[in-house]
Amino acid sequence: MPSSVHPWGTMTLIDGSYGKVIQVHIGVPKEIKANEHRVALVPAGVAALVAAGHSVWVEQGAGLGSGFSDDHYRATGAQIAPDADATWAAAQLIVKVKEPIRAEWPRIRAGQVIFTYFHFAADRELTEAHLASGATCIAYETVALPSGELPLLTPMSEVAGRMAVHEGAKYLEKHHGGSGVLLGGVPGVAAAHVLVIGGGVVGSNAARMAAGLGARVTLLDLSLERLRHLADTLPANVQTLYSNRHNLLEQLASADLVIGGVLIPGAAAPKLIRREDLKLLRPGSVIVDVAVDQGGCFETTHPTTHQEPTYLVDGIVHYAVANMPGGVPRTSTLALTNATFPYLLQLADKGWQQALRDNPALRQGLNVVAGQVSYRAVAKAFDLPYAAADGFL
Repeated sequence: MPSSVHPWGTMTLIDGSYGKVIQVHIGVPKEIKANEHRVALVPAGVAALVAAGHSVWVEQGAGLGSGFSDDHYRATGAQIAPDADATWAAAQLIVKVKEPIRAEWPRIRAGQVIFTYFHFAADRELTEAHLASGATCIAYETVALPSGELPLLTPMSEVAGRMAVHEGAKYLEKHHGGSGVLLGGVPGVAAAHVLVIGGGVVGSNAARMAAGLGARVTLLDLSLERLRHLADTLPANVQTLYSNRHNLLEQLASADLVIGGVLIPGAAAPKLIRREDLKLLRPGSVIVDVAVDQGGCFETTHPTTHQEPTYLVDGIVHYAVANMPGGVPRTSTLALTNATFPYLLQLADKGWQQALRDNPALRQGLNVVAGQVSYRAVAKAFDLPYAAADGFL
């Protein structure tokens, strides 16, 4: 039979037309980061990929934490791989939720495409490991539309922003080390003051959630245009303020709960609250750093897990779980895959190079390729050479 070259290899031409052939092998490993229960592909996505002629290998048990059994995947055409080694070995294209951790690095091979959250700028060792692997790394968090919107970060930012209020309210309880303040107060007793730093997706969702619970909310942001929009759309118990050092310190002095949601796409988060600033807070106040994946926007931040989510610094409760949405995996998996699947299908159907040529938003996701850094903010974070993505396409 005649054949034709496809971006992922050789396709067989049947009876003069392209038949249903295997174009690319896609692997879905089970997430092994601590307390991570999300999965990168749901059975409906498998069905669509298989219908398009691809093969999908799902590691045994990968979907259980999100409510999807191996039988659900089998029913939609997936192959169930017995373990992680088999999943990675079978795949040309790996789709994940979280960055490959140390135990997974030996499984990565040169030329393999990995599509997941990476947050390279917060972790030099992670970056260097993927540079050494020779893999092509396309990061969810830097896929960017012309408007500046980050479509694959948005759904998890929505979840994390809302969760930040839930978790903050819980850890304000005295038996969790908090000051014993009820977020919404009661008649005759003042509500808690929630300070939200950053008016993006995380911040606006956090502010809306805290306001809905009856808290007094202050939101800081640098963009006057964004502040005007939020002032028009958020509840009346949310006050918006321009973000500068003076306003930040003034609001800290009365805050019971501080939520950090500052993002510079693909880069390390700025340290907006210093250790000495903690003395302005009442003992037992809570700070939730949603920017922890990018290094955190509080100087005293270090990553925690759902198993041990908090720690104390100078009497202040710190919550810095690096995969907050993993605590609500059913909701998070569905929200994430709704956003990622169209991009995954483009990568599978066209090959990563053509997909990136055709889709400028997806091209922004290319962070590491052929041992080089192709995202400027990552190169800057570690003073590494930068090679523009266009040079690989």
